[in-house]
Amino acid sequence: MAEDMSIESYLSQGGKLSNPTNVPPRYRAELMKMMATFVDSELAGAAGFADVINAGPGIKERIAAAKIVLEKTDNADAVLRLLGEFGADTARYATSHPWTSRLPRDSEIGSRRSEHDMRLSVLNYPLDGWVDAVTMNLCMGLAVGQQLGELQQVSYQPLADAIRRVAPIETRHVELAEEGLARLVEQGQSDAIATSVAYWRPRVEPMFGDVPQERFEQLRNWGLRHRSNGELGASWNAQLDKSLDRLGLAV
Repeated sequence: MAEDMSIESYLSQGGKLSNPTNVPPRYRAELMKMMATFVDSELAGAAGFADVINAGPGIKERIAAAKIVLEKTDNADAVLRLLGEFGADTARYATSHPWTSRLPRDSEIGSRRSEHDMRLSVLNYPLDGWVDAVTMNLCMGLAVGQQLGELQQVSYQPLADAIRRVAPIETRHVELAEEGLARLVEQGQSDAIATSVAYWRPRVEPMFGDVPQERFEQLRNWGLRHRSNGELGASWNAQLDKSLDRLGLAV
């Protein structure tokens, strides 16, 4: 970075930051919020999925579910270590929030987050058995993929690098979900899957809610955002439709 260039100008021209010491305060706050949302969502997601491992209809399904729980927890740890460099108490973090806490299943749809942590709003809703869990994993996993695409481009290089390592693992979780749903379709569970899609799709969608234009432009100037939520949401909807089409589901 040229000596006479401000950090803001450097970032707006595509510059990258590599450690907490030279991070501007407002940038730092937004970056930490992004990292906490990822960590909390992975931990809450893992906790919810752990509760349905034994609902798996066979050993193969239970192994896949247990692996997803392990890997989501490991992915959270990868970003939590970065939060620790910003002063987060990583030793207490995993036990500091009720990760299994959920709203009643029939709660009003919205973007309200947990009162306890920064998990995405969809992770406030409970799973209802194996078919529902696998369906949610597909709907949510595809949405997470959109967000990870953004995070791989962020201007804080350690986070971008961590997410590049995490992204293929999360992609595999989506593949496992689609494979699991294909087996359930063969077993005559198409109607149950369709019911679960109808439940989860509108609860995942608030992840792509409107961001005030001024705030989005600031985040983009800092290199923390690139595509709008509208673009991400449209891409997610299209991907989900393609997945459901491959499964022979008209939802």
